[in-house]
Amino acid sequence: MKKAHSLQAPPKLQPGDQVAVVSGSWAGAGVFPEVHEIGVSVLRDVFGLVPVEFPTTRQVGATPKERARDLNTAFANPDIKALLAVIGGSDQITVLPHLDAKVIASNPKAFFGYSDNTNLLNYLWNLGIIGYHGGSTLVHLARPGGVHPVSLESLRHALFDHDLVEVKPVAQFTDLQCRWEDLSTLANPLPTTPEPGWHWHNATRVVTGTTWGGNLEILHWNLAANRWILPNEEYLGSVLMLETSEEMPSADAVFEMLRNAGERGLLGQFPAVVFAKAKAWHTHAPLNEAERAVFRADQESAVLRALSIYNPDAMFVYGPDFGHTDPQYVLPYGGQMTIDGPSQRILVQY
Repeated sequence: MKKAHSLQAPPKLQPGDQVAVVSGSWAGAGVFPEVHEIGVSVLRDVFGLVPVEFPTTRQVGATPKERARDLNTAFANPDIKALLAVIGGSDQITVLPHLDAKVIASNPKAFFGYSDNTNLLNYLWNLGIIGYHGGSTLVHLARPGGVHPVSLESLRHALFDHDLVEVKPVAQFTDLQCRWEDLSTLANPLPTTPEPGWHWHNATRVVTGTTWGGNLEILHWNLAANRWILPNEEYLGSVLMLETSEEMPSADAVFEMLRNAGERGLLGQFPAVVFAKAKAWHTHAPLNEAERAVFRADQESAVLRALSIYNPDAMFVYGPDFGHTDPQYVLPYGGQMTIDGPSQRILVQY
């Protein structure tokens, strides 16, 4: 199955390169500067890169136009080799109209982010530029107890090489969060839960395709705006990778968002769907471990229900770690992913 949309990989980095640390969404670096400095130090001390901040990196309340100005400047600057998001947020869709598509398309660079940064990842995808889903400097590089090896190594691949890498189930994961206002909560890793295993459905074949997707709620906003989603046929043959946020949308909400994509004809374009393990704990919903397992099972059932109506032949994998749980794989957004159903393996090309 051949897809019409083609993408190019941005140049890889070398130690000593400058990287932009940007707040295209919420400027969490300005609210929690000491935590931010921990994440920035990882870029500098572990990866050997030179972090460069911009006027809105720590500017809480910066306008969409101001944030877009910094993104445009970072892409245009030949000394900047990649851009990493501090964290997500809730309004990056309002930044997109102020971006300079000509400048960005003429200066393809690796962009790293997830959650609300799905907006910019999708924007780059539309321009034919591969991005990277994951790698928040505030969340993953300033992680309690230090950067998890899964995040560290997948980010290293994304930054520096073109390796073919297998994405494997983790041994332990967590939904829990530290309290950034209390730096002592960053000293030790958070309590974890044993990995329950991935769930495979229609796993009878091997599918290789270009990845697209990201945060389901953000994609739904893009569908509602009807501005940043391409014609359905542009996604034909792609691998749909999805995750849900700390807002913890209900199973009914997940079904309804997928149903709307199905009614558009979009959901039927993907021969394989990979859905990240859902975050099932937050301060607004402090579920116990049993309740969290039920929440994830209900979400999986909602996805299966939508696929049974709109894409019953799709291969579906539920549970890989590239969403709002920890650890998080950094995965190519627009790169090649192979879903090997008979072997129950996932491989990505960095």
